[in-house]
Amino acid sequence: MAQPVNAHLFYSVNGVVESPDQWQFDSFGQAEGEAMGAALAGVTDVVIGRTLWEEWKEYWTATAHDDPFGAFINPVRKHVVSTTLTGPLEWNSTLVEGDPVAYVRNLAETAQGRVTVTGGIKTVRSLFAGGAIDNLTLTVHPVVTPAGERLFDETFPLTRLLLVDTTTTPAGNAFLTYTLRPEEG
Repeated sequence: MAQPVNAHLFYSVNGVVESPDQWQFDSFGQAEGEAMGAALAGVTDVVIGRTLWEEWKEYWTATAHDDPFGAFINPVRKHVVSTTLTGPLEWNSTLVEGDPVAYVRNLAETAQGRVTVTGGIKTVRSLFAGGAIDNLTLTVHPVVTPAGERLFDETFPLTRLLLVDTTTTPAGNAFLTYTLRPEEG
């Protein structure tokens, strides 16, 4: 039985997902930490784009394992979406070969635990558009950012979504979980 594939991104009110480390931490409290822990529980496989993989590899391999996210991301299996890298890869990582959508669908069928897509923006966008992401959770932070890349830009086609879960936190964040709305008729 296929595991659902989930993605979770931090999102500004005006749709920016780029560089959340610049704008999210003043509204990140205990409830947000608990939600992130729950989102990562049972995850055995992470799909990640090349740029984010390179950034995180450099940072998290140099970070002590007492950090909760470092303790998660360092040992977990990582599947890297890239057209420029060649394998084999370090840091418990495998290069995604062929069509990323087909690869992630196959991974969902064969994974021993949960599968999550951590980024980057283009990777999440293309996998969601291709139907390889079952649940997309956006943590909408109470902030408007002056600039930054949006998850859904002007190139993304008209796409109907179904809201499947909502939660708000004392810090003012809204967790909104969507799936692609099934085609009617």
